Amino acid sequence: MKAFSLIFLTLFLGKSCSNEAQNDITNSVIQYTANSRGMHLKIIVVNQKATISQGRGTDNPSESVNISDADWKELVTEFSKINLDEVPNLKDPTQKRFYDGAAIANLKIRYQDKNYETVAFDHGFPPAAIEKFVNKIVSLAKKEE
Repeated sequence: MKAFSLIFLTLFLGKSCSNEAQNDITNSVIQYTANSRGMHLKIIVVNQKATISQGRGTDNPSESVNISDADWKELVTEFSKINLDEVPNLKDPTQKRFYDGAAIANLKIRYQDKNYETVAFDHGFPPAAIEKFVNKIVSLAKKEE
């Protein structure tokens, strides 16, 4: 009987941990921005929907798109790998934005009423710890072009 209850608890706890990552991203607001003199990109991801704005002003309205299940699953997986407390301390791998070699990018995550924001980094060259996550978010905008 003890063995049965031990196996049951192990399966139950293991199952709840796997759903925790999805709950994390479901209860989060993720905003990616990239700006330069000639370009503006803003992507906001909230609960399997992305709002994409490419350009400044009222001439460039934002588009709202549904994120496919496959893309959402990949976002959930990559989000679960991120240590949110380390996000503000991530080091930018390149400094091309200092001489107009790349747009200035930033990632903001709002989770459980707390904000986590990266230091500025080069668009297309995110810090290694969030690289796959950021590239997946940016790929959502590329599908709409």
